[in-house]
Order: sequence, then C-alpha cells, then structure tokens
Amino acid sequence: PGAQEDPGSGGVQAGATPEATLAPETALTADDMFTDRDMETSCHDEDYVEITLSDAGIAVESPAVRSAVGVVTITDEGTYVLTGSLSDGQIIVDAGDGDKVWLVLSGASVACQTSAALYVKQADKVFVTLAEGTENELAATGEFAADGDTNVDGAVFSKEDLTFNGSGSLTVSSAYGHGIVGKDDLVFTGGSYDIASAGHGLQGKDSVRVAGGSFTIASGKDGVHAENADDASLGFLYIAGGAFRITAATDGLDAGASLQIEGGEFTITTGGGSQNASTDANGNEMPGWGNWGGGQMPDRGAAGGFAPGANQTAAETGETETASSAKGLKAAGNLILNGGTFVIDSSDDSLHSNADVYVAGGDFTISSGDDGIHADARTVVSGGTLAINKSYEGIEGQSIDIAGGAISIIAGDDGLNAAGGNDGSGLGGRPGAGSFTADAASYISIAGGSITIDAGGDGVDSNGSLYVSGGETYVSGPTNSANGALDYAGTAEITGGVFVAAGASGMAQNFGTGSTQGAMLCNTGSQAAGTALTLTDGAGTTLVSFIPAKAYETVLISAPGIVSGGTYTLEAGGQTQTIAMTSLIYGSGSGMGGMGGMGGGGRNQGGRR
Repeated sequence: PGAQEDPGSGGVQAGATPEATLAPETALTADDMFTDRDMETSCHDEDYVEITLSDAGIAVESPAVRSAVGVVTITDEGTYVLTGSLSDGQIIVDAGDGDKVWLVLSGASVACQTSAALYVKQADKVFVTLAEGTENELAATGEFAADGDTNVDGAVFSKEDLTFNGSGSLTVSSAYGHGIVGKDDLVFTGGSYDIASAGHGLQGKDSVRVAGGSFTIASGKDGVHAENADDASLGFLYIAGGAFRITAATDGLDAGASLQIEGGEFTITTGGGSQNASTDANGNEMPGWGNWGGGQMPDRGAAGGFAPGANQTAAETGETETASSAKGLKAAGNLILNGGTFVIDSSDDSLHSNADVYVAGGDFTISSGDDGIHADARTVVSGGTLAINKSYEGIEGQSIDIAGGAISIIAGDDGLNAAGGNDGSGLGGRPGAGSFTADAASYISIAGGSITIDAGGDGVDSNGSLYVSGGETYVSGPTNSANGALDYAGTAEITGGVFVAAGASGMAQNFGTGSTQGAMLCNTGSQAAGTALTLTDGAGTTLVSFIPAKAYETVLISAPGIVSGGTYTLEAGGQTQTIAMTSLIYGSGSGMGGMGGMGGGGRNQGGRR
C-alpha cells in the first residue's frame, strides 16, 4: 500500500506514513456484465412455439421439439412458450452449440424425481423469461441420477450460459441438491424467485451476475455460490441491484474469486445467526462449532421465512465434507462494496475476504459471531454507514485504512485490529481467527470518517504503526488493565483529526513524538460508564466532549486546538484538572498525568515524552 517495510521489525518503518490507494486496481462494470439481450423480455419472434405441458400428453407442433412421456426436448434455436404442468417430467435443451434458445415460462410447473426439472445440455446461450403476472415452478423432488459423465445436481441445471429475466415469479425446490446451477455464466436481470435447496441456492461456475430481481433463498449450504476450480480469475459474483432475503446454513454470498456489489437490498442470516457464534466472549470455541449446514432442505418458517433443518448424514447427501464457514459475504479474492443496504446476522465473519475488503458505500447493520469485517490483506473503508452491533473483533486486516464513512463498533475483543494486533488476538488458535504473515507491513491509518468504538479488548490495536490524520475517533473501553484503549507495537503519529480514547490505565499508551498535533494522556480517576468528560482551552472554548459507554480511568485526547504552550481544563465526573502543554505530547503510559490535579483544579505535573 505504499508503506515501506522494515525487515528487522516486520512492520512499517517509523515515520513512513502509508500512501494507500483507496480503490481496488481492478473492478467490474455493469456494461461488461450484461448484454442487451439479457434485459430483453418482450417476444418479437412471430414464429414462437407453444408447448403445453400435461401428464396426459404434451401438446406441441414443431420439428424443433421432441416429446416423449413427460419429457420435452428442444433441439433448435428459437422462442418457446411453455404452459401447463408435469408431475414427474423434464424440459431439456439440446440444441446446436451456436444456438440461442429463448424459453418463456407462462404458468409452467415441472417436477422431476431423478434429475433437473430444466436441463440445458447444449446451446450457445439460453434465456428464461418469466412472463408478467405468471407463477411458475421447477422442482427436483428426489435423488439425482448422473447423465453419463455429467453430475446433474440442481433443480435447474445448465452446462451453458443461462439468463433469467422477466417480471413473473419462479419457485425452485431441490430436496437433495442445489437450486439453480450454471456451469458457465448464471445471469439474473429480473423476476421473483423463491428457492429452497439442500445445497446452494444459486450456483455458477464462471460467475453469478445479478442486475435485478427479488430472491428469497433458504439453503442447506451457501445462499449464492460461485467457484471455478480450473481458472482462478473466474468464479466471481457481481450484483448491481435486486432484493435478497437469504437464510443459509453456511455462507450467504460466497465467491471463489471476487465479490462486487453496486447496490441492492440484502437481509442475510448464516449458520443460525450470531447467537450461534463460533466463539464465546473470550474467544473460546463454542460447542458444535464448524458443523453448520450438512445438506438438508431447509424448512419454511411459520412466518414465511426459512430455517435450516437438522443435518443429514453423508449417506443421505452423497457428500462427506463438513461445512466450516458461515460468513455473510465471503470472497477468496477482493470483496468490493460500493452500495446497497445490508442487514447481516452471521455466526461467522459478516464481511470476509481472503484478499482485500473495500467499502466505498452502502448501509450496513451487522451482528457477527466472529469478526464484523475481516481481510487477510487490506481493509479499506472510504464511505458508507457501518453499524457493527455485535462482533468478536470489529474490523480486522493486515492493514486498515479508514478515509470516510460513519462507523460504530461493539466488539467483545478489539475494535480495530491490524495483523492480529499488538496482543496477537487475531493470530491465536480460536476458530475463524485470521492468519496473517508475520513479516508483511501492518498499520492502521485513519484519515477521515467518524468512528465510535465500544471494545471489551483493545480499542484500536495495531501490530505495526498507527497514523491519524483526520476524522473523528471515539473509543470506550477496555475496563480491564490487560488491554488498552490504544495499543500499538510500532509508532503512533497524529497530524490531524479528533481522537479520544477512554479506558483502563494498565496498558494505556499515548501518541509518539513524531506527531504534529498535540495529544494528552491523563488519569481521570475511576469514572462510571456514562460519565461525561469535557476538555476546554484557556478561553473556555470546548475542544472535546465525550460520554464513554464504559467505566474508565484514563483518557487520551488529541484534537485541533491542542498546541504546545497551551493550558487546558479537563473535567470528568465533576472533577477537574489543569493541563499545561509544555510540549506537544503530554503524559505517557508509564507516567501519565496523575490524580493530583483532580478535584482541586491544580496543575497536573505528570510525565511527558
């Protein structure tokens, strides 16, 4: 990110302020993701073929369609309008490899006991339009039988590019497998979808792309899953809009490459929610952790929602793997969030990337059984509103850059944690803990935004250095002296912004002498949670006013207006002390401003550095 590494210390060199890029080098665009035909829902083909489905016999007149008992096979390019129902049948597309096939579902219902209800074997691309005002259904009701070398495992299964659009509705159910599976690109630009599956709700090999639509998904595995084991650049998720209500036994949205969201509405519950956390408040493994999912069809809840059912055995599902991830949004590549509204309740991390996380916009309400946000590499927040109402660690990464946004964090351990933090809390053996490389540059940089932290552990914790150049940061906690409101291993420099951190005294730290803005670390005496503190200058102007959410003994304050040679008054709990700034940095962890000035209004002569 522009910071220089010090091979001797494994962190950022002292004085080397990082010059981080706040946007990913590569990102996807809607123009590249969707074609005009993906959006087309009106039938302009005067020669379209009508197919009427019935258990008593399939009515169709076209040489491009073969029909047998319960099976319709489409063999040529064209437009096909399907109505009626089959209680145990199948629609198959087996056309030329250059053919584009358009299926219009207009009140069609197909169930299949041994395979996919809709099976695309071959075509160039297949478009499925849900006709306006119609209800349609595709169901796989039994165990799947392989088709030669092809492992068919979804109620809808396509070996080719597949696009869904329209304004009608589609109900998809899969008792033993996935809901909708695309082995190339799986695209949605409209329609309403109600999906219940033992496996993933939606699965795409090369990609899953969504421009619009409404999705209610209850899945025994991931809600939406993309993965390509043969090409690491594929297996991505791109969402430009739509409404999602996902209840998943494992991950909500899971990408084997990048996951990028431009907009939409998301309500996601994974692994039973944050109440089913992988760790308790002390970071210890919870009983039964790591056994989310298991492949059973979720049951519909009484209120119209879904809840995962009990796990099936390997013999029942044909699978032996055990689910070990129940994250909200998860990407093996970059996680890029530019907009949208999110309500996430996850038993594992809510936002997770094995690479970088970029949050440039959006409105997030997060309740996590583990980390609110975790990146194996960089976490960058440049905009948006993030309310992390429950977490083990709030925001975690090898490095953290905050340049904008409104952020509130409640964390059982650290609020901000870079590379495991000075205390190594992100590196331990707890379930889901991040594994950071020990010799990579780590830092926390705060250049803008507003941040409020309520932490049980360290408030702001960096295994490297800390740079504050702007924004407003307010920290409440910890209340135990084994942690500090500020904790860093390298250097800490403040050159602008407001930074207030109240907590216990045992591990308290101040900013370093490389700072260009004044900072004071003062002992306030024991103050109860909710006790306001105020700092005023010699003219009586209030520079800082803060009400910590936790009990505190010390406070670190830095703000514009604190200068060398100035005299200031700190009031907390009805007691006051006068601070004379003989240098820019007043008080240190080993000799901070003491109790002598409290109550009597006398000058505090605590240590300086």
